[in-house]
Amino acid sequence: MKEKLTCFIIDDEPLAQEILETYIAKVSFLDLKGSFSGPLEAAGALKSDKPDILFLDINMPDVDGLSFIPMLNPKPGIILTTAYDQYAIKAFELEVKDYLLKPFTFERFYKSVLRLYQEEIGKIQHVKAETKSEQNNGQDFVFLKVGHRMQKIAVRDIIFVEAVKDYLRIHTSEEKIMTLLSFAKLEELLPQRNFVRVHRSFLVAIDKIDHIEKNRIRIGEQVIPISDTYADAFQKRLKGYGQE
Repeated sequence: MKEKLTCFIIDDEPLAQEILETYIAKVSFLDLKGSFSGPLEAAGALKSDKPDILFLDINMPDVDGLSFIPMLNPKPGIILTTAYDQYAIKAFELEVKDYLLKPFTFERFYKSVLRLYQEEIGKIQHVKAETKSEQNNGQDFVFLKVGHRMQKIAVRDIIFVEAVKDYLRIHTSEEKIMTLLSFAKLEELLPQRNFVRVHRSFLVAIDKIDHIEKNRIRIGEQVIPISDTYADAFQKRLKGYGQE
């Protein structure tokens, strides 16, 4: 698992730089690689070091922060730090991760970077789960603990799975089965080619989907939401389905 996120600061105000440097030093999972007074000064280092996070001011000489964002390739996770609130809509059109309005507290700063760190952990865990599940692509059944017994469940019979408090309810063509198991563990057991997470509370069998409309999946009479967190990965799985 990635232990630290590397980060750069670009801000032409020395005091603003100093505050960010102090905040970053307090966070164990952040590693500051450089502070710069403007985009032109930072361009070379950004290209070679490829940081995970860029703390970027907007109003700066030569090149402003919003104009600089489209020039970044690859683009790190960008957290804008500015004293002006009128750029927020434009900023999120440029897919920034957060918009910190100066002066911001350490608590607000920490919430912002923690969210990025959790996203990174989620990506790594997802890749690990996919790698492990690829080993199970040819299996026909799984054994799951149901009460005091281990129950054999045919993979082809699983329609979708939903989280119910600490349990998972597995909907099959014949019955509903409750098991005390995490989604992460279940995804390791099931063949990745045919099962995909679409919501923090739902995992579906792709071949059982009847139709998809906007952010909803219909399987028979069941309507299952697609959350923003899983939407992109779900669309990619649909495009690649059947090509494995």
